[in-house]
Amino acid sequence: MASNSAIPRALARSAARSASSCLPHTNNTRVAASIPRQLRRLGPASPLSYTSATATSRSRLATTSATPSSHQQTRHVSSSSKHPQGFEPPSQADLAELRERVQEFTRRELTEEVAAATDKSNTFPHEMWAKLGEAGLLGITADEEVGGLALGYQAHCVVMEELSRASGSVALSYAAHSQLCVNQLQLNGSPAQKQKYLPGLIAGEKVGALAMSESGSGSDVVSMRTRARQVDGGYLLSGSKMWITNGPDADVIVVYAKTEPDAGSKGVTAFIVETAGAKGFSCARKLDKMGMRGSNTGELVFEDVFVSAENVLGRVNGGVRVLMEGLDLERLVLSAGPLGLMQAALDVALPFAHTRKQFGVPIAQFQLLQGKLADMYTKLQASRAYTYATARQVDEQGVIRTQDCAGAILYAAERATECALDCIQVLGGMGYMEEMPASRILRDAKLYEIGAGTSEVRRMVIGRAFNKEYAHLSS
Repeated sequence: MASNSAIPRALARSAARSASSCLPHTNNTRVAASIPRQLRRLGPASPLSYTSATATSRSRLATTSATPSSHQQTRHVSSSSKHPQGFEPPSQADLAELRERVQEFTRRELTEEVAAATDKSNTFPHEMWAKLGEAGLLGITADEEVGGLALGYQAHCVVMEELSRASGSVALSYAAHSQLCVNQLQLNGSPAQKQKYLPGLIAGEKVGALAMSESGSGSDVVSMRTRARQVDGGYLLSGSKMWITNGPDADVIVVYAKTEPDAGSKGVTAFIVETAGAKGFSCARKLDKMGMRGSNTGELVFEDVFVSAENVLGRVNGGVRVLMEGLDLERLVLSAGPLGLMQAALDVALPFAHTRKQFGVPIAQFQLLQGKLADMYTKLQASRAYTYATARQVDEQGVIRTQDCAGAILYAAERATECALDCIQVLGGMGYMEEMPASRILRDAKLYEIGAGTSEVRRMVIGRAFNKEYAHLSS
């Protein structure tokens, strides 16, 4: 790794800021400056419990996880409004180093034992927030001035993939915090809002969430029933939100509500809600899900919750624009989740197939099993190429193509479910046992065909993007 990589440069710039410019949550510069040392200190975890070969496979397969690159990267400062000012895309070497550091983090802090326990207990390990914050992973896309690393969306995908490889649940909560909340504030927050909320969120001292979906309005955003009534000094929020990742734990929530109910998409506003001491706010229930069980999900209730006018995110009645601009990037980053789950499925299936013997030979010698393993591998590599090509275009050209952001998660999500099923089949009877991670991978993978827009909605989004692009041919 070259000493002039973007990661050390970014951290060095952060460390070089004067003490007078440091933000109130203290230690921000210290934490950022210590990230390289801290990640290098992380040692390997003990071998995973289900097979001694799995840990070896995980290490060996890490070489296949490198961000795809077949040509020299042209690096330049991006003018994209989706990046901090002066953003410079990381090199492929930078991304490879980041991947290694995240792998070291998961080997130590997010072992198979931790992943299995979060699934069985249906509870997120709360101490993980501080660990993720100390590792510098919660502000990957955020400005250095508020404690972030400003590394862009390729880097965010790398972190999301590797966390998902270790635990789909922890990775999903991570994405809700770092992308849906932190990045929304980074992109749309005022300077005062960023200074107030981002340092604590990036340090892992506060938990973030986004609340848009309701029991009667998932993909149909405009049909939401939550209202925001203007009063002296702010707004009163009334309504409920459903399937909110991190909802039971969140300290800061980006909430969407109708400020002009009869104005359709032009009557929705985004608000920043602080849950601590918020009169009228409650988590009605924590949801019991099929998969992603370690990611706490809840139904939130707002009963005339007062939100000051200064906590409007973006402009009044401009909430749909805030949501839709963030949705493309949300889908892009979330598409890395299925990549990690596919890699996890291979981590389990490959060593098992080469150690399990039938008729005197490893089952990996049978052509039908080889076919399944080959299909799993090629599905992963094709999905990985699509996701990182899309993220690279965002970072290097500032171009966000709706059809590719939707397409990347559409393709990866469906392939992840297929790979998880193939993993179970390769394991045979053991694949049906809860002592193996295969069933957890399958249950976690299915979420990505539903959350952030169902597969059906994603196909519709792609079709509509084409209709818009080729509208001139229909006139």
